[in-house]
Amino acid sequence: MAANNNRLSPRQKMINLMYIVLTAMLALNVSSDVLNGFTQVEAGLTRTNDNVEQRNAAIMASLRTFSEQNPDKGRRWYDKAAEVRHFTDLLYRTVDSLKLLIVAKADGDGADIHDIVNRDDLEAAAVVMLNPANRRGEALRHDIESYREYIGSIITDPVRRANIEAALSTEPVTAPGELAGSSWEELKFDNQPVVAAVTLLTKLQNDIKYAEGETLATLLDNVDAGDVRVNELNAFVIPQSRFVMRGGKYQANIVLAAVDTTQRPAIYVNGNLLADDHGVYETVAGASGNYDYTGYLEVPHGDGTVTRHDFTSSYTVIEPTATVSATMMNVLYAGIDNPISISVPGVANASVSASMTNGSLTRKGDAWVARPAAVGQDAVITVSAEMDGRRMDMSRTSFRVRKLPDPTPFIIYTDAQGNRDRYRSGSGGIAKGTLRQSPGIEAAIDDELLNIAFNVESFETVFFDSMGNASIERSNGAAFSQRQLDRFARMRPGQRFYISAVRASGPDGLTRTLAPIEVIVK
Repeated sequence: MAANNNRLSPRQKMINLMYIVLTAMLALNVSSDVLNGFTQVEAGLTRTNDNVEQRNAAIMASLRTFSEQNPDKGRRWYDKAAEVRHFTDLLYRTVDSLKLLIVAKADGDGADIHDIVNRDDLEAAAVVMLNPANRRGEALRHDIESYREYIGSIITDPVRRANIEAALSTEPVTAPGELAGSSWEELKFDNQPVVAAVTLLTKLQNDIKYAEGETLATLLDNVDAGDVRVNELNAFVIPQSRFVMRGGKYQANIVLAAVDTTQRPAIYVNGNLLADDHGVYETVAGASGNYDYTGYLEVPHGDGTVTRHDFTSSYTVIEPTATVSATMMNVLYAGIDNPISISVPGVANASVSASMTNGSLTRKGDAWVARPAAVGQDAVITVSAEMDGRRMDMSRTSFRVRKLPDPTPFIIYTDAQGNRDRYRSGSGGIAKGTLRQSPGIEAAIDDELLNIAFNVESFETVFFDSMGNASIERSNGAAFSQRQLDRFARMRPGQRFYISAVRASGPDGLTRTLAPIEVIVK
């Protein structure tokens, strides 16, 4: 903690005042030898800055040349180097202007920083750099700190980055015996002779040029940082597919194994230079058949030589095709859902679409369902698929639309085990009790392909007496009428009757008369 002045004796206060005056007098008495030394150091630093600038300019020229020869590889590094040069030049010129302001403050009009008259002026540097009105010293410190952070973000080598941070350090300094440190600008410009302040600024310029040179060298190193060396080169043709449908596109990648992607070879196919420098060869497949093609790659090397690598390949063009088949049969039936299988070889189901005339065609997962409308009019299914970014028609298939075949009528009954069963014509006999409990007549197409129910609208039962006379009873819709059930009750085992004039309508909207059923009573 600092001592309280109120506790000092008058004698001690006088001694302290005399020490301050003596120190000021010693500071004013700057030796001419010291001033001459600063002048020599200033001249040496100026020559060093010129040499460093020549080195930096040479690195920049190398980056520019490589960028012009190989823009894909070198352009971004050259652009970054140009940005570094721009920010360095701004800071360097700022320091130059401050040097001139300090010398002009000491020597007046016509001041020359290379021939300073009042080299021992102790006020000029402080007035220019530490004036609270403009704070040029503080602004310079901020500029240096921003420049240091910018350069540090580019340099990845920790040793280089640490050296630059040390050279451009603006940390405050605390002298021995002091509690509070002096700022960077106070240390550099407070109570400094003009020649010393100018020399310190020239040294700062030297540090700036050093940081620029290290950054440019880092960028030059980055140009070849990702190169991979190989000892064998082979030409390869990589087609997307060797089978192409007529109207589609054949596409293949022609590449050189382990080739530098930023220095692509010249590619010739059938004697013509390939326009795509990425090695993509395209041609329209006009007709079906097998096609061969040849070519070569010309690969430039760093010594100016060019090597040639030959290749051959082939592809096959096939006709557009699609598979369309009716799952149940070779025709479509009106009024019902007809399962359809649709596929295009080599094309995902999601990329296949289809439509149908004379009805509707809907997708159900990977399957399709066709529902024709009018009987006797063909239904045409058109299949298309998306290939090479465009939709192509693959096939058109015509189907005849027929009415549903006539169903088979049968008597519904429940067997002894409680299972629902059907009695058809020619099935043998049916017990009288079972017959009397039957709900009536149904009709359906019931085979290996179709299982379609029809709506029975009416039917008749025909009974014959011993003289051969026929007695006809009409039904109550699809159910047995009471008169029919009464006749069943009077029948004896072995007698038979016939169910005829069965009228039934199907899902196709057509009503038809079905074949009769012969019923034998057991």
